[in-house]
Amino acid sequence: MNATQQLHDFGQSIWLDNITRGLLTSGTLSGYIREFAVTGLTSNPTIFDHAINNSDFYDEAVYKKTLEGKSGEALFFELALEDLIRAADLFRPIYDATGGVDGWVSLEVSPLLAADTAGTIKAAALLHERAQRPNFFIKIPGTHAGIPAIEESIFAGVPVNVTLLFSREHYIAAAEAYIRGIERRIAGGLDPKVASVASIFVSRWDVAIKDKVPATLRNRLGIAIAMRTYKAYRELLASKRWQELFAAGARPQLLLWASTGTKDPAASDTLYIEALAAPETINTIPENTLLAFADHGKVTGTLALDGGNAETLLAEYTSAGVDNAALAAELQREGTAAFAKSWRDLVYCIASKSEVLIKANQA
Repeated sequence: MNATQQLHDFGQSIWLDNITRGLLTSGTLSGYIREFAVTGLTSNPTIFDHAINNSDFYDEAVYKKTLEGKSGEALFFELALEDLIRAADLFRPIYDATGGVDGWVSLEVSPLLAADTAGTIKAAALLHERAQRPNFFIKIPGTHAGIPAIEESIFAGVPVNVTLLFSREHYIAAAEAYIRGIERRIAGGLDPKVASVASIFVSRWDVAIKDKVPATLRNRLGIAIAMRTYKAYRELLASKRWQELFAAGARPQLLLWASTGTKDPAASDTLYIEALAAPETINTIPENTLLAFADHGKVTGTLALDGGNAETLLAEYTSAGVDNAALAAELQREGTAAFAKSWRDLVYCIASKSEVLIKANQA
């Protein structure tokens, strides 16, 4: 039994942090489901930008859609929906077997809407309607404008993957938005079973401070933040407020670890996977990290329900001059800006491909 199957049996879901048309058409994704216990996947603008820019798998579709008069975001969303609907169908047996707990795929609203609450709500509802799959999350950032959009989308019955969360406080804000949406559904006589996950980005913490702290503190801050957040997650699930919703039929918003590929070449390539093992959570893993963990990873323990030594570790970072609250806000701003840049690059890439393909077929 490889380490990915052990992690799955331990109670943590493994989702692939990647999607390309090549993964689908080659059968590679199906193989990961069979061999590595992969039970879902996530996407983001950067992933699609790389997939479309660095392969010819999309050329025929881009050409045909361009001839139909499609361009820009509209063309991209058609490509993305085609890929993710196929992936959702691959994971559908897992979704059915787990009663909707697992087997999900995710598509992000335009990152250009990160400061637009009303626009995000409208876009999330439209993408959810277009997908026509029960195991299809719409990703909404946990920004200041995103939090009310999350509540409204949950109230409207749209499953939400809350993205770009970097701290315990970010997580709590997202969790409370989810709970408010569910409470409003119950008050309105609606089905409380609307799924959601809250995605905590981990490795970017360590990248941000790698040259600002002693060597003994490198590659440990992201894990400490995750431990602190996991404690808050377990406390919320045990709270009277949540237990009442659970008794009424609501399902937990699961905690998801994102950005779990090791960025420091001097550190273990399975560092964050091994450190963040915990039941009733999800780890969305980059493809190279998945293969590394399947090859030589180890499942050695679980995150402590009480946060373990997180606060002691975080106090050391404070002493070293790291302001966790300020850095969390900065990381969220940087993440939002990075996704917006990838989005613009993606739209430009599609436009360039369209132009090249049209000229080539007219020659």
